[in-house]
Amino acid sequence: MLINHDFTQDRTKYIGGSDIGAILGLSKFRTPLEVWMEKTGKETKQSDSLPLRFGSFAEEFVASEYARATGFELLHDESIYIHPAHPFMSAHIDRFVLGDAIGDGMGNTATRLLECKTANPFSRGDWGEPGTDQVPMSYLCQCIWYMAITGIEQCDLAVLFGNSDFRIYEIARDMELEALVIEKALHFWNEHVLKDIPPPAQTEGDYQALFKKSDPSKTIEANLKTVELIRQLQSLNTQSGNVDEQITQIKQHIMNEMKEAEVLSYQGNIVATWKAPKPSFRLDSKRLELEAKEVFERFKMPIQNSRRLVIKSLDA
Repeated sequence: MLINHDFTQDRTKYIGGSDIGAILGLSKFRTPLEVWMEKTGKETKQSDSLPLRFGSFAEEFVASEYARATGFELLHDESIYIHPAHPFMSAHIDRFVLGDAIGDGMGNTATRLLECKTANPFSRGDWGEPGTDQVPMSYLCQCIWYMAITGIEQCDLAVLFGNSDFRIYEIARDMELEALVIEKALHFWNEHVLKDIPPPAQTEGDYQALFKKSDPSKTIEANLKTVELIRQLQSLNTQSGNVDEQITQIKQHIMNEMKEAEVLSYQGNIVATWKAPKPSFRLDSKRLELEAKEVFERFKMPIQNSRRLVIKSLDA
């Protein structure tokens, strides 16, 4: 099924190919909670960065290189496709590949899909040999998603590393893997988006977003597990070496226990606080403050900072 209205205005109504890898916890750039916040309208981030703009700009070049290398004829259709059984599943296809090659007599029949990517040359280790399906898992799931929606049996992934290494990968439809991906997507949509229940937080940024507003009047008592983790955290902070991941996991545990509370106590002592610093003030031009102090005071804006987790000293 096709829809032709402005998809960018309706991202909250659909899960797209760029969302599914994050929902499955496979994306380096987004977490399931960030996708959930977008789909529930709690936070809509404008996807505007230099790598994204370059990727969009380079799509035409990558597609033309694919056509040059393969001899395939391509169709650029900007329509949005919807899964016939699951109307929340959407796909925006970079290109349709017509026939198996130019001159095969198949006319305008789309026999495969093309997904165009650009990648940092230093990420080559995440990719296998050209011609295989050994691509990063988030991209693999994106191709699986598009084949599930269109019913087309193959998706080629063309990627340009830097400006000198062009590769083509071939991904065949796998019904068993497709069913698993759809099952996970259905669970996310039905149990989290429609019920407005957040998925588990995975990063400190997730906890900051989930518990952005704190309750200054709320203090909770730490349980013994948390107290032991705080002691462990204090010990890790004095060590050198690869302990960052352990420190991060402990901080996330503490944030999950505190939620909206600003103070964590144990046996009458404050063992941690998690609250935002006092708002700071910013203005675009320092010159305005110097030359028009009255206007500066009238138009200065408070900037609310993120909450800061502070671990207090805990006696042994």
